[in-house]
Amino acid sequence: MSWTDERVELLKKMWGEGQSASQIAKELGGVTRNAVIGKVHRLGLSNRTTTKTETKPKAEAKPKVAPKPKAAPKPAAPKPEPKPEPATTSATPKPAMSPARKAIIPAGQPLPPQPSANEISPEALAKVNEVEKSAKKLSLMELTERTCKWPVGDPATDNFWFCGLPVQAGKPYCEAHVGVAFQPMSARRDRKR
Repeated sequence: MSWTDERVELLKKMWGEGQSASQIAKELGGVTRNAVIGKVHRLGLSNRTTTKTETKPKAEAKPKVAPKPKAAPKPAAPKPEPKPEPATTSATPKPAMSPARKAIIPAGQPLPPQPSANEISPEALAKVNEVEKSAKKLSLMELTERTCKWPVGDPATDNFWFCGLPVQAGKPYCEAHVGVAFQPMSARRDRKR
């Protein structure tokens, strides 16, 4: 099935009238409800100005019954005076909300970078930077069981490579990259505190 101009116009018309995606799919024939929803989103029609319930008001099923007479209101009791709270010397501050939590990010937008609970120590990063200067810079096809498989760079560019230095026994990476990739549990737990 292809989306011809006539079918797209019929889709737009029915969507504007408030028809459901299932009803539109049935009317068009040869398309699924999900195909209709996808086309609606690609055309940018997802925000309807009118809905089906707005175009046809519902008829009331039950006739209105006369309300029962209300009882006379009771006289209001006098309100007690608020007691002053004792002053405290050490007020507990409320936890501050991070700016990322305060902002509402629209759907489909990338989230801002979040701080990691398992940040890498500066010493380990310095060691990795030194090792990467002496790396063999292998391509994917050049990797073996004995070469470090740590990726460096953006895979979508020509400047992407793997470390290629000798691996540590039983690990897929060289000593420097193992220090970054595999961290002891106690060190991670301590950093979270």
